[in-house]
Amino acid sequence: MEQVSEERIDELLELIWIMREEGRDSAEEARSAYPDGDDISELLDAASAQGLISHHDGHVSLKHAGSTRASGIIRRHRLAETLLTEILEMDESQAESEACRFEHILSQAATESVCTLLGHPPACPHGKAIPRGSCCAKFKKHMTPLVVPLSELNPGEESRIVFIAPKSHARLDRLGALGIVAGSIVNLHQKRPAYILQIGETNVALDPDIGGEIFVKRI
Repeated sequence: MEQVSEERIDELLELIWIMREEGRDSAEEARSAYPDGDDISELLDAASAQGLISHHDGHVSLKHAGSTRASGIIRRHRLAETLLTEILEMDESQAESEACRFEHILSQAATESVCTLLGHPPACPHGKAIPRGSCCAKFKKHMTPLVVPLSELNPGEESRIVFIAPKSHARLDRLGALGIVAGSIVNLHQKRPAYILQIGETNVALDPDIGGEIFVKRI
């Protein structure tokens, strides 16, 4: 059997991780979804031989080593995607292509620096969870994040909402109905006793605890 590249194995692990997020584990679905579907049997055998996946009875799943490796791949991809779309404002399709390249080349140190710069985002622009890293637990302060909670702004500052991490989907829906969504430009008028945000020509009052759930970039 011809040697399989580590990059192709990474792509397989990434696919299985995403399938797991969606509640799927069919090897046949993996075969259909993988870009080089005709060669996936070789990949499955190679990944299984390395102890990265379990593949039997038409099902495929990540073993501990495979899950750890896939977590790093997904983390690098989604952080890169967030950086490229929300900070560098790159076109979404181009950002996706570049993120696929970043996931294979970012070192751990570079990944943690990007994560810290972004303010340790819990999700990518598509709302998919970004696996946590050691920097997220430490919350390093030596680098000033470009993305910060709304609570860190001062009255009068204008910002663009990068992502929202609410405690419930119901709260996310309520914020959306008020026009508070990723990409919106807001001006913070006051923080106490309630947050007052101006969105366009409209002023919106929000509960005080919302300040830690809306993440913004100053403009």
